[in-house]
Amino acid sequence: QVRLVESGGGLVQAGGSLRLSCAASGNIFNIDFMGWYRQAPGKQRELVATVTRGGSTNYADSVKARFTISRDNAKNTVYLQMNSLKPEDTAVYFCRVAYRGSLYWGQGTQITVSS
Repeated sequence: QVRLVESGGGLVQAGGSLRLSCAASGNIFNIDFMGWYRQAPGKQRELVATVTRGGSTNYADSVKARFTISRDNAKNTVYLQMNSLKPEDTAVYFCRVAYRGSLYWGQGTQITVSS
């Protein structure tokens, strides 16, 4: 069983920055891909960014050049550095991990960007 604990959410003004962390715990080795998704009120959950174990990344067009995903394999942790935040980035952000054919979600952390 994989347990995900997210941290780093909060309230920030437009143009500001935040950094999210998601630590995976359990009897786990060599996590496959790790990623961040978000869900705004009244909208479907959408991909923000993913990173493979080898470091290949993928971003939603809406966050390219503003967000950076990274991971520390030794710590089983994935990060999301968010810069130049916009009000439309307001959402609950979820960490997702793929491990041995199963997908695991974090509990979500609220990001609110005020204009």
